[in-house]
Amino acid sequence: MAAATAGGGACAQALFGRCRGSGPGLGARGWRRTMGLRRLLLRYYPPGIILEYVQDGEPKTRPIDLLDLSPDTDVIALVEEIQKGEPLITASCKEYVINLVRRLQEKLGEQEDHKFYLFKVLRAHMLPLTNVAFNKSGSRFITGSYDRTCKVWDTASGEELRTLEGHRNVVFAIAFNNPYGDKIATGSFDNTCKLWSTETGKCYYTFRGHTAEIVCLSFNLQSTLVATGSMDTTAKLWDIEKGEEVVTLRGHSAEIITLSFNTTGDRIITGSFDNTVAVWEVVTGRMLHTLIGHRGEISSAQFNWDCSLIVTGSMDKTCMLWNAMTGAHIATLTGHSDEILDVCFDYAGQRIATASADGSGRVYNAETRKCIAKLEGHGCEISKICFNPKGNRILTASSDKTARLWDAATGHCLQILEGHSDEIFSCAFNYKGDIIITGSKDNTCRIWH
Repeated sequence: MAAATAGGGACAQALFGRCRGSGPGLGARGWRRTMGLRRLLLRYYPPGIILEYVQDGEPKTRPIDLLDLSPDTDVIALVEEIQKGEPLITASCKEYVINLVRRLQEKLGEQEDHKFYLFKVLRAHMLPLTNVAFNKSGSRFITGSYDRTCKVWDTASGEELRTLEGHRNVVFAIAFNNPYGDKIATGSFDNTCKLWSTETGKCYYTFRGHTAEIVCLSFNLQSTLVATGSMDTTAKLWDIEKGEEVVTLRGHSAEIITLSFNTTGDRIITGSFDNTVAVWEVVTGRMLHTLIGHRGEISSAQFNWDCSLIVTGSMDKTCMLWNAMTGAHIATLTGHSDEILDVCFDYAGQRIATASADGSGRVYNAETRKCIAKLEGHGCEISKICFNPKGNRILTASSDKTARLWDAATGHCLQILEGHSDEIFSCAFNYKGDIIITGSKDNTCRIWH
């Protein structure tokens, strides 16, 4: 059973029974009566357990992140440590939770030697593609295009399910509201963002207010807001239930080309051609920090899973690491000889990957900030890089018309995905990590199993 949670991950399985007791009252009898654990959900990526409980009659969830879990972790000691800080995990639950964590451990320790094969070539649009994106489970994906439409596809069959029509210019930025996946947002060069139903294709709202092209967008994990970034130098937050603008984020002096919420949804970052990244408080729209240090335009910016770090990539050939709470510069990751076009954390936030116009990728340890692997072999620039959910594989998309699969620990190239006849600018894994989609300037999208 895949379940969406406030923890932000799709869960592998809902686990019932044996752990339904109430949490201890911490000295307050009333809490014991009003707060009780209903069930536990196992989250494989990133490793964690989601607690489903009832408080004062209201169903709630909260995650226990186990980002440092490894095959060598002492599970009993770990669960005892969890118990100290989590009143819902009672003594009667202990053995059950130990078994759950061991299942996570087994999943992390599984060896894989998955070879990807071309499943289908989709001649998706009449005009060039702009972006591709999966829903959380990987059962659906979407494509945006210069033909002013977004198409929804069934991953298993490769069939087109529906076309989202209504924009008056290029559909450039696209996203599902993962982990739920029931809504799609499209950002266009017509200066508007539209919100759609995944199942019916109905347009719920058209968000108007930007005065120039929308080039990036993102939902928060709680699926209450969508953020849009524009060439008009502003970002806007929109309430997806009411269809209203919540706040405009003003402060950049040039175009905003990347934005990202943190997992808890209380912060958002925007990266701009003014060489800075801004950290904003979501509730008020107040700018908390400006990350100053890059000497070139920002290409990419992202929070790690536990919201403690921000990574930024720039046209100045460097990647920088920042303290997300204070805005302090932590480190500059160097080594590339040309512009950095994309950066990302793995799910657990332990590794950082960079993609560069110099045709190479690099992998850094987020804690030591040391380069642990170089991804070398592409003949042209790499425009997109991403980890698989498990974090042990990296996928790159290049203008050399290929995508490559790499071992994240060694940098060894495991597979070259060939067949596109033009530059590949977009690539993605599904949640299980066993399906890849690639989008190319040859107007096709390829599904690899």
